[in-house]
Amino acid sequence: MKRVIVLGAGMVGRAIVLDLAPRYAVTAVDVDEQRLARLREEAPVHTVTADLSHSAIIRKLVSDCDLVIGAVPGFLGFQTLKTVIECGKNIVDISFFAEDPFELDALAQQKDVTAVVDCGVAPGMCNMLLGYHNARMTVESYECLVGGLPVKRTWPYQYKAPFSPVDVIEEYTRPARLVVDGKLVVREALSDVEYIEFDEIGTLEAFNTDGLRTLLKTMKIPTMREKTLRYPGHSEYIRVLRETGFFSKDPLEINGVQIRPLDVTAKLLFPKWRLEPDEPEFTVMRVTIRGIENGQHKEYIYELFDRFDSERKISSMARTTGYTCTAVATLVLEGAFTQKGIIPPEYIGADEQRFKSVLEYQKARGVHYRRRERAF
Repeated sequence: MKRVIVLGAGMVGRAIVLDLAPRYAVTAVDVDEQRLARLREEAPVHTVTADLSHSAIIRKLVSDCDLVIGAVPGFLGFQTLKTVIECGKNIVDISFFAEDPFELDALAQQKDVTAVVDCGVAPGMCNMLLGYHNARMTVESYECLVGGLPVKRTWPYQYKAPFSPVDVIEEYTRPARLVVDGKLVVREALSDVEYIEFDEIGTLEAFNTDGLRTLLKTMKIPTMREKTLRYPGHSEYIRVLRETGFFSKDPLEINGVQIRPLDVTAKLLFPKWRLEPDEPEFTVMRVTIRGIENGQHKEYIYELFDRFDSERKISSMARTTGYTCTAVATLVLEGAFTQKGIIPPEYIGADEQRFKSVLEYQKARGVHYRRRERAF
């Protein structure tokens, strides 16, 4: 039986472990023993309590595995990925780090490693959708609207974090890169707010976030943007906090003590943003791809609306992110994908057989992408 090690057993890491454990020998690693104890009750999984901020620990843990899954918070992601590649181990990674993963491409090639990065729902599945159509038509514009939200709207933020809250704050502060008329444009995160209608949930607000990531290097498309979805009014509260300096990483001296405002803000916000174990939430995504196919203007729209799994107590964001990851992990483990180097999801989507395999894998787990198309 092939051996898989999952680094990080948070909400998404747990979903990944539960999906892979029936088919592979899975080891889950996390600093939180309570998370691991819960996993041991749910699945036949080996667990290790460890601090994954130390490269030496990671090197020891991955030494005898066939595949590594990276599910650590973004601030640990790049160094974790580099360490795993240095060990010569294949990895499928979902951490949302700020660094450019292609900085590690030469190392991955040298080590003969397959390193699939950004392999979640967004970034991840949206990249695969674009990669598929980009290989079959001249794409002129791409837009991804995506968000994970609680069903119950609670004042003031009307939000709960379905993944690492640290990474949520990073979304709100990292400048958003988009492509307009073929040129790279940088806008503030939370800018260009607009209201979007969805049949299942009604009106949501969409604002710029830095979600294009690898697409900025791999795709030559005149217009590309990604926006995050929230309940109307959320972005205004967050902009007030940001502009006041609550997300600053520069220390302030208070009564002789150096304190980063971000650390205080996180301490206050995270309890309010924490999803309860049985709290219903959903993931919504709309990807619109327009261009010319066989001499005709075409538009493809993919829509996802996924809800909390109340039976297995798995959040929708964990399902949609985790099952994209495990679908690709399965391709790597079974030898169906062997390309070496840094592999963004759009490379996988370009291959029709692999693209359809990932869609079918998720469909079998209740995650459905609805497709509409029209010629104009």
